[in-house]
Amino acid sequence: MPPLLFRPSLRSAALSISKLGAVRAYSSAIETVPLAFTRHDPPADSSKPAAPLGPLVILHGLFGSKQNNRSLSKAFAQRLNTPVYAVDLRNHGESPHIKHHDYEAMAADVEAFIGAHELPPSTVLMGHSMGAKAAMAVALRQPDLISRVIAVDNAPIEATLASGFGSYMRAMKHIESAKVKKQSQADEILAQYEKDIAVRQFLLTNATKVKGEEHIQWRIPVSILQSALDRMGSFPYHPDKIRCVKPALFVRGTRSHYVPDEVIPIIGQFFPRFTLKDIEAGHWVMAEKPAEFIDIVVEWLHSEQE
Repeated sequence: MPPLLFRPSLRSAALSISKLGAVRAYSSAIETVPLAFTRHDPPADSSKPAAPLGPLVILHGLFGSKQNNRSLSKAFAQRLNTPVYAVDLRNHGESPHIKHHDYEAMAADVEAFIGAHELPPSTVLMGHSMGAKAAMAVALRQPDLISRVIAVDNAPIEATLASGFGSYMRAMKHIESAKVKKQSQADEILAQYEKDIAVRQFLLTNATKVKGEEHIQWRIPVSILQSALDRMGSFPYHPDKIRCVKPALFVRGTRSHYVPDEVIPIIGQFFPRFTLKDIEAGHWVMAEKPAEFIDIVVEWLHSEQE
């Protein structure tokens, strides 16, 4: 599995509440896009009683897509006996490309998705990394849309992204300009920027061949995401201005640097009813320890119903 793709270096004052940035009011002027998704239903012959839980919506991280969560979604559909929606966030997977890319816009897309599919307020929202911040933004902005939020290996803080991401973007542009025809040729170029084959394989899930075109292209809009990198480290809300009192589960990898102990009080200010669970893993908690992750989530969801 890919190791940590980027390590947020917490700014010296980032752990101070006053440095988290002022809240921005929800604006209906945000242009939303219809999100691509795959719905995974529980087995038709399931003998389990209908789940009191609502559907589960899962949001991927940066450079990811709904395909990354396919196996996990099927497992949750079966274990929870409820529909699971694996979603492509804007500028990822099969969802539309649009210049505006930040957490408020991603949250607005998800809110529109929930409304368009008439999902009930019992809906559970889960996200990993970038998707975790998007999920937290929805919970803070529109808490009545969901019953619970699950944030996987990210926290509601402002942090800087490591330089590796800029390197990946340059590699992708290099591949575009080289007009390579095979994924193996794309990997040769990518190897000049990233030695870890697992990371390269993950990034290359975004490579595709468009019908009628000879050379490899990217599913993601590289230039748009490159310009949005700084915003991906941000979090535009302040716990003195906005908070969510719905149950919240934070799952972190013990070998990851995304949720250090110092930020736990900040999580509590944004989400007073939060639970923190640790898994012996890196940033890719869901991929590295899927069985343990599923058990923790299912147990927590059931405990919240009691």
